[in-house]
Amino acid sequence: MFVTAAHAESNTTQNANTEVAGHGEGGGGSFPPFDPGLYPSQLLWLAITFGIFYLLISKVISPRIGGILETRHDRIAEDLDEANRLKDESDAAVAAYEQELAEARQKASDIAASSREKAKSESEAERAKHEAALNKRLAESEAHVADVKAKALAEVDGIAGDTAQAVVEQLLGAKLTKAEVSAAVRSAAK
Repeated sequence: MFVTAAHAESNTTQNANTEVAGHGEGGGGSFPPFDPGLYPSQLLWLAITFGIFYLLISKVISPRIGGILETRHDRIAEDLDEANRLKDESDAAVAAYEQELAEARQKASDIAASSREKAKSESEAERAKHEAALNKRLAESEAHVADVKAKALAEVDGIAGDTAQAVVEQLLGAKLTKAEVSAAVRSAAK
């Protein structure tokens, strides 16, 4: 018996070691998701989890996302409307600016033309004034020249008479009177 009890004890120890070794090395059992005996419970929990997620997405997440998308769509539409309004305002401002610029250019052109005409008339008046002054001075100069010429011509007769009297005295040795010399000079000038 002694052998039998020792043999039985070693068998029990061997069985215990085999069980521990079997669990530690993965030897006897299979991976639970791939165990065909567990498929029905796995499918049940998959359906429950899918249903919970579907309800959560359809009742909570999807409406929130839809609201966010609608808000963004509304904001984009408002921004586009505002941009169009601002564009129209800026187009109107540009058109008003161009109109004012054209009016300013026309006014500047009118002012330049009137200034040109005014300067031209003032210049013309100044020129006429200077011409009148020059014509007056010219007339005075011509009168002075005519006086000087007349005096010179009057003296020329006297000088010619004196010269003729001196020449006759030198050449002929005769003395002539001033009246004779004047008559001779006048007859020679004609």
